[in-house]
Amino acid sequence: MKHFDHIIVGAGSAGCVLANRLSAEPARQVLLIEAGPRDSNPFIHMPAGLAMLVGNRKLNWNYSTEPEPGLNGRRLWWPRGRVLGGSSSINAMCYVRGQREDYDGWVDAGADGWSWDEVLPYFRRAEDQSRGEDLWHGVGGPLSVSDLRHRSALSQVFLDAARAAGHPLNPDFNGASQLGAGWYQVTQRDGRRASSATAYLRPVRARPNLSVMTATLATRLRLAHGRVTGVEVTSRHGLQQIQAPELTLAGGAVNSPQLLLLSGIGPAADLEALGIDVVLDLPGVGANLHDHLDYCVLSKCTQPVTYDFNKLQEAWVGLRYLYGRNGPASSNIAEAGAFLCTPLARGGRPDVQLHFVPAQLDDHGRNRLPGHGYTVHVCGLQPKSRGRLSLASADPRAAPRIHGNYLAESADAATLLAGVRLVRQILASGPFDRYRGAEVFPGPEANSPATLLEALRAKAESVYHPVGSCRMGRDMDAVVDPRLRVHGLEGLSVADASVMPVIPSGNTNAPTIMIAERAAEFLGG
Repeated sequence: MKHFDHIIVGAGSAGCVLANRLSAEPARQVLLIEAGPRDSNPFIHMPAGLAMLVGNRKLNWNYSTEPEPGLNGRRLWWPRGRVLGGSSSINAMCYVRGQREDYDGWVDAGADGWSWDEVLPYFRRAEDQSRGEDLWHGVGGPLSVSDLRHRSALSQVFLDAARAAGHPLNPDFNGASQLGAGWYQVTQRDGRRASSATAYLRPVRARPNLSVMTATLATRLRLAHGRVTGVEVTSRHGLQQIQAPELTLAGGAVNSPQLLLLSGIGPAADLEALGIDVVLDLPGVGANLHDHLDYCVLSKCTQPVTYDFNKLQEAWVGLRYLYGRNGPASSNIAEAGAFLCTPLARGGRPDVQLHFVPAQLDDHGRNRLPGHGYTVHVCGLQPKSRGRLSLASADPRAAPRIHGNYLAESADAATLLAGVRLVRQILASGPFDRYRGAEVFPGPEANSPATLLEALRAKAESVYHPVGSCRMGRDMDAVVDPRLRVHGLEGLSVADASVMPVIPSGNTNAPTIMIAERAAEFLGG
């Protein structure tokens, strides 16, 4: 039996933050547990290397949903990082916080103390903004936020086209307003990925009071008399029991509720059906699961100016990066984008997000199409549909059942359809005249509401932003309180994307890091 003062389960976007902040107190012995390996794969650190990580099962949990009724019964792929840095080691590095209304809405949902004005200082605390400090941004924090070193000329064409279609340009999606088209800032430093592992964990890895266990799966929490006492793990060393009076789950929207359920914390009837002893009947565990659904509008390009490289060109791109940390390999591929209001938006609040990719992306990039082309991702920012996560088995090695329940609410489909129409208007504007080829998806035959909806049901996918399955709040269906403590248990907290009551309007990595910064303060870090 090993003893620590605090155990963190999951070394992803949140876990690495917690390890850094909590171990800053020399007297506190901290253990960070990660199921995956170290982040030693070189493609993790080369930004465009994310394309090479898509099928890497050593670094990815490779989850899939159950058949989705609203998407023609398809199982959607849910990649989740299984490596130091978690999903921040395999994502597209876009730094987006969301909208003021998102966090003020959290308060309305029972998350007292999480309004925009209250969370902004923690975004700023985390940040090392390359443009300098201002009202919205901080400098000197662990997380480097920078402009891209390389931008495709075709990405600039997209911005010109958005402006020609009547949309404003926005130099900072994380400033006074999110509305408009512009360049994404990214979590990079000197042309390299700045994952939470490189930003938060690596600088403090040598602290004598910080231990890190990789390739170690947490299988069950140890509980006694209404409080956590430690965790059981399995690794190449076999089964181990580790003791601590304080434990924080930071495994994300899939793994955190899964471990709670395996430990007998969750809906009693579901646990009993699997033969798991019920420690605490907590119905909200696994509920409120939701995600951003994404549809790709893909067009052929008549000019050879995209990132659809042949093998010789890929070699040249790699050498250029190796010797200069620049060129296309320093790009996150999704360089430009937009936050726009469809006719369904209310109060001038953007309800769709676009990512422009100067390459052809089909099936998450796993289906490589011949020739040159460009892709525009469109996702609805405030989905109404809610799903659920449950156990398939009492075996901790078995993947849980993920029910995304996409498009269960008709408003979500209506927003996506409206977003596709905006994208088509942008791509039909003058700046694309030199480059416009045939539309591949949804295709010219999809020109009515019915045919467009069928195209969405056939091809829409997750854009990898699952949240909400351990929702914070004060009501009986919440899992954690606003200080992130699990209801009904002592010494146990959750600090990751699973605690979000409602998904932020944008990419979820920056908000997850913010949550961990706040959690560390709650825990005395």
